[in-house]
Amino acid sequence: MVLDQKYERRYKENQPVVAICYDFDKTLSPDDMQAQGFIQSVGYEHVPDFWKKSNALADENEMDQNLAYMFTMKQEAEGSLLFTKTTLIEYGEKVQLFPGVEEWFERIRQYGKEQGVIVEHYIISSGLKEMIEGTSVAKAGAFEKIYASSFLYNEKGVAIWPAQVVNYTSKTQFLFRIEKGVLDINDAAVNDYFPPEMLRVPFRNMIYIGDSDTDIPCMKLVNSYGGHSIGVYNAETRDKSKVYKMMRDNRIRYFAPADYSEGTELDTLVKAIIDRTAANEILESRHLAAKEERQQADKQRDEKEIEKTNLLIALENSDNFANTHTIIRKMRKIREWTSEEKEDLCKIALANSQVLYILGDVDVSAFYRKLLAGERKLTQAEKEVREKVREGISS
Repeated sequence: MVLDQKYERRYKENQPVVAICYDFDKTLSPDDMQAQGFIQSVGYEHVPDFWKKSNALADENEMDQNLAYMFTMKQEAEGSLLFTKTTLIEYGEKVQLFPGVEEWFERIRQYGKEQGVIVEHYIISSGLKEMIEGTSVAKAGAFEKIYASSFLYNEKGVAIWPAQVVNYTSKTQFLFRIEKGVLDINDAAVNDYFPPEMLRVPFRNMIYIGDSDTDIPCMKLVNSYGGHSIGVYNAETRDKSKVYKMMRDNRIRYFAPADYSEGTELDTLVKAIIDRTAANEILESRHLAAKEERQQADKQRDEKEIEKTNLLIALENSDNFANTHTIIRKMRKIREWTSEEKEDLCKIALANSQVLYILGDVDVSAFYRKLLAGERKLTQAEKEVREKVREGISS
């Protein structure tokens, strides 16, 4: 393990950050990315046959379904096409997107800017990173980070092994990375504790947009910490069965057609969340400022209490008049003493001759007169000290 390796990290901004996290297949695109050219090119006229074979491989070998489809893609490509990163990117270029997706990311980013909010877009998908990178929106720089399954390539660019596999349960780790600004997938700092006020994107400022059961862990996590989960469905088929189920199970807060055009239901919903975030963060910043002020006041109070305790101990152990005068000088700067502390100060004055014998000195008598001033019921020790101060007794 390389301990001094530099990772990509981001830190809390001066403005609130809203992170919009997207699944890809059937969220930004109407179909699985592999089914939009690749599966057909390796000899499958009926796309479901590919998935049937892939899922059977997973079932028969107790294999992760995502590893199974990646293996099946590589296996089926043999003899049909060169299974390289370039090839996968080229198939990504053919992936269709839902209406409005092309303009969505920059438009929403700009809207956030107008509201004083930084909007960032992230992909969290079980699909292939290489294909997503081939899409027009990824090439235009729409995404801060693409978290998706990917391959390892040899020196000729041919895929030889899975480099990263993202399934529906492992998706949640990327939300924590976004929350803390620890974006590199190998950066163990994601497990570090971050004070709430230092979180770059608190969950309350996250929006997760997905379409199916595979998104449930992320949706549930975002919801449980005050964020916003949105289920989308195909506007052409208008099949709402999945979003109804997610709503029924309290996995999502809202649902809308997967139409990302300006003025649509999804557009106005996300903008409303951004508006709400801008207002909430003003209140949150005031809350944090008040909290910090209170903590500082508590710290100062605690420091004063420690100082008083140390002075009481010092006075009790004082072994010469000069030291007593020094301690009394410091004590005279303290404005408030509790009843218990006043009692202790008087008991010390009577018990320690280095205090008792100079009770008549100007500074010492002034301290004790002020300490015991006011109408209140005095203890026996306090009465004795007051009388000795009045009498100016120094021995």
